[in-house]
Amino acid sequence: MALSCKQVVELVTDYLEGALDEATAADVRAHLALCDGCETYLQQMRHTAAALGEIDVETLPDPVQEELLAAFRAYRPGQ
Repeated sequence: MALSCKQVVELVTDYLEGALDEATAADVRAHLALCDGCETYLQQMRHTAAALGEIDVETLPDPVQEELLAAFRAYRPGQ
């Protein structure tokens, strides 16, 4: 199955975490091999994750935690 750029962007976190099934991961790799824009996005995500490392949620101020939780609850993939 050929993936669109939008689909790859939606899958990139799971791809980086190794959470995709092998067929979907292969589809992502196939798309990345042909799409410089998505490959650049993937590299940016890798660099961002490496730079940030792990953030302990408890160290974030309460308003920031609440804002993040609200954003995650409101997120609707594909919209």
